[in-house]
Amino acid sequence: MNSENNLHKQNLVTQIRATLPEFRASEKKVAQTVLKGPETVIYKSITNLAEDSGVSEPTVTRFCRKLGLSGFMELKLCIARELPSGSYFHENVSETDDLPVIFEKLFNSCIEALKESLKQIDTETLQKAVEALSKAGRIDFYGQGGSAIVARDAYHKFFRLGIPCSVHDDPHMQVMSASCLNKSDVLIAVSHTGSTKDIIESAKIAQRAGATVIGITGGSKSPLSKVSDITISVNSKEAALLLAPMTSRLVQLAIIDVLFVAVAMGSMADFHQQLQKVKKALISKRY
Repeated sequence: MNSENNLHKQNLVTQIRATLPEFRASEKKVAQTVLKGPETVIYKSITNLAEDSGVSEPTVTRFCRKLGLSGFMELKLCIARELPSGSYFHENVSETDDLPVIFEKLFNSCIEALKESLKQIDTETLQKAVEALSKAGRIDFYGQGGSAIVARDAYHKFFRLGIPCSVHDDPHMQVMSASCLNKSDVLIAVSHTGSTKDIIESAKIAQRAGATVIGITGGSKSPLSKVSDITISVNSKEAALLLAPMTSRLVQLAIIDVLFVAVAMGSMADFHQQLQKVKKALISKRY
């Protein structure tokens, strides 16, 4: 099949059903999982879909290519394009919603995402991350796209403690910086999908250099989690293919705040003078 033609066909589910006899036995398992709930696929990582189907990740990739697609992400894009157009912006919003309804839906989604994360995130994992950050000689923060904003916010907080920090959203800078880390350093890699190739490559390089890698990602079984020493899994219901990440970004920012406050409070005597210097430097910048 031709990938470009696929993208313009109306119903991917129909295509999968029509192609079912052409699949190998293992690929049919993937097809059947997709057919059971195509709308759920956009929320999954390739690891999740492989496990749900009882197959390997390469089998999922072969399944996608049998459909004429480049890979798993294009499969998700094809499914996503069949959603109502309002869902491209937010999963709960429809085309008929007016401003008051949009306002209520988005705020409730944010509240729900934070509440769910409060119940799901393991505090022991957070404690391990705090301990690693507290001992770090240097901290790198990496993110791309929407996650780059979270990485930059983390840098904006942690550098105030006087800990040597850097933030990079350029993949070339990330791999170069990662190669310069050592066993006393920490990398915080932020990725909602946990599938961004450049972030994963940088995390691998940091690990080989001896650094501790903390992954903040949307799933405990994402590819990023496999190359992280500590994985903080933010299980947002938000699809990774939305036009712009919203609730997932807010949960990630909240996690950064928790880590920052915990690290700062753990050595307040050491950091107090540094924080006062920062506050004093800002006085002349305000009326």
